Amino acid sequence: MAVHVIDEANRCLNCKKPMCMQGCPIHTPIPMMIKAFKEGNLNEAGEMLFENNPMSMICSLVCNHEKQCEGHCVLGRKGEPVHISSIENYVSDTYFDKMQIPCQPKNGKKVAVIGAGPAGITIAILLAKKGYGVTIFDSRDKIGGVLQYGIPAFRLPKSILERYKVKLREIGIKIRPNTTIGGALEIKDLFRDGYQSIFIGTGVWRPKTLGIKGESLGNVHFAIDYLANPDSYDLGDHVAIIGMGNSAMDVARTALRKGSRHVTLYARGLSSQASEHETTYAKLDGAELAFGYQPVEINDDGPVFQKVLFDEEGKISGYEPTPIQVQADSVIISISQGPKSKLVNTTEGLKASENGLLVTNSFGETTHPGIFAAGDVVLGAKTVVQATAYAKLVADAMDKYMRGELNQMPGADV
Repeated sequence: MAVHVIDEANRCLNCKKPMCMQGCPIHTPIPMMIKAFKEGNLNEAGEMLFENNPMSMICSLVCNHEKQCEGHCVLGRKGEPVHISSIENYVSDTYFDKMQIPCQPKNGKKVAVIGAGPAGITIAILLAKKGYGVTIFDSRDKIGGVLQYGIPAFRLPKSILERYKVKLREIGIKIRPNTTIGGALEIKDLFRDGYQSIFIGTGVWRPKTLGIKGESLGNVHFAIDYLANPDSYDLGDHVAIIGMGNSAMDVARTALRKGSRHVTLYARGLSSQASEHETTYAKLDGAELAFGYQPVEINDDGPVFQKVLFDEEGKISGYEPTPIQVQADSVIISISQGPKSKLVNTTEGLKASENGLLVTNSFGETTHPGIFAAGDVVLGAKTVVQATAYAKLVADAMDKYMRGELNQMPGADV
């Protein structure tokens, strides 16, 4: 591994105008990090990565690098790009446990973070560094949110999240697991108990449905529920997955690892919506892909489809009249998910859009004073790096709010 990483680092051209940084949603200082690494300053390289992106070690494993940093590397125009993700992972992983996070003296102000996903962890770290007393509330027993319960362990080892928990506690962050805000405790209780600002990063955990007959049958499951705890399910040999995004690929690869022998993903269109990398690995693991299938019903035997007809430009032109019954022991629906409404329903003045996402301004302030939000609960189901990049902006806004300076910022009207 180390030899490979060194070889890759030596291939970096240290461009004056680094396209790799432009391709990264959080603008990781890639050339500077690689230069420090090559000069033997691994700790300096690791500090650069964490300072810019507290979730750097995780992003190095789960980001869509082919569309981001590596996809913009100039060497990729005529050959192979620098394998930036491997370098980032090696540096971040080696540096993480010995890293000491510098924090300002405690300022006596408390912040509540609801949701221990990527956005929540980022906010907690950044505000703890600024001297705030931070408590994280999460409805589940382990931190990570979608990282813990939505990404399989073969893509993201869960031991990494345990290492993050150690770091959070090292800098004084308190964690309350199995605590749902909007249940026994409500947001008004947090304000009552002295929290001066509240961050909501609860993610999107309500599966979207197809709206067809049969979705409540015993052989039907939703992807987000399955990925949370695959060992609770006995899917059988034949599994039909409706949807072809990254989560669907995770479901397929997990099901095959758990013993299912025949796993097929069905899409209405003519192409996979997942990254090329994830699609390739799903096929390598044994998943089959079927295009041009419109689900119309699910019964005890499996899903029923209509075959989609396309014109010469690949646009849908109609459907074959005869339905197709697919035999499957289990059907998994994987067509994205939306937010739950518990916080909105229990907090006066906190507004959501028609699709349930929290309404915020450009720096994450919601319609309720003192409450901020970021991540999937604002943006919809996006990527880890997008949630982290936005959370950095929101952390700055929360700091300014608690120092009474927020109204000086442009765009402060929600």
